[in-house]
Amino acid sequence: MNPLPKHVAIIMDGNGRWSKKRLMPRNVGHLMGASNLRNVVKACIEKDIRHLTVFAFSTENWRRPPEEVATLFDLFVRYLKSEIVDLQKQGIRLKVIGDHSAFPKELQDQIDLACALTAQGEVLTLTVAINYGGKWDILQAMQAWQRAHPYESLEQLGQDQLTPYLSTYPLPEPDLLIRTGGESRLSNFLIWQAAYTELYFTDLLWPDFDAKALQDALDSYSLRIRRFGKTDEQVKSSSKLDAEKEKTR
Repeated sequence: MNPLPKHVAIIMDGNGRWSKKRLMPRNVGHLMGASNLRNVVKACIEKDIRHLTVFAFSTENWRRPPEEVATLFDLFVRYLKSEIVDLQKQGIRLKVIGDHSAFPKELQDQIDLACALTAQGEVLTLTVAINYGGKWDILQAMQAWQRAHPYESLEQLGQDQLTPYLSTYPLPEPDLLIRTGGESRLSNFLIWQAAYTELYFTDLLWPDFDAKALQDALDSYSLRIRRFGKTDEQVKSSSKLDAEKEKTR
C-alpha cells in the first residue's frame, strides 16, 4: 500500500451544474465551491497532507460569459480578504500560480498581499491556479530559461534545467490528482508535473466533495502500484528497503 500522498491536486469542477440542479444562479455554485475549499483544506491538514494545489480558473475560462468571469474575480478578491487571517492562524502558506497580468489591479494587489502575509506557513502549502494552463506553464518556463541563459542554445535545455522555471517550483510533483464533476481529462492542468501522477475521477460535483469523498480518493490511491517504469519486483524490493530504513531511524 502507498503511504498518504504528500501533494494532492484537485480540478474543482461542477459548481455551475451544482447550481443548475437546484435551479439557482451559477454564482451560487461558485460561492458554495469557495466555501467547500475551506473544508477540503481542513481535511488535508487533518490527514497531514503537506501540499494542496487546486485549479480555480483556467486560461480557457475566459471564454465564459463576461459577467460570470467578473463574478469569479470578485469572488477571488473576497475569498482572499476573508481568509488571510485564518490561513495565517492555521500555518497555511498561500501560493498563486498563473498569468496574473490580465487581472484587475485590486485582485493582483490582494494576491500579492495574501501570499506575502502567509509566506511563513509550514503546515500546508495551498497553491491556487488562476488563469493557469499547463501549455502556458511550459512555454513561460522555456522563455524564462532562455532569458536567464541568453547565450545558450535550446539543445542545452534538459528536463532538470527547465523544472526550476515552472510556476509550481519548488513544490514536489503531485502524487494524486482528483477531478470532480464526472469528466475524465486533465483539461490543461499540470500537464508537465502530472506525468506520473495517479489520477482519480469522481462524479461528485465540487460543492459536494467532502472529507469522506477525499478519503475515498486516498483509499484508491493507497491501492495503486507506482512503478515509475520499474517492474513490480523492483517496486516491492525498493519498498522493503525503505521500510527497513524507517525502522533503523
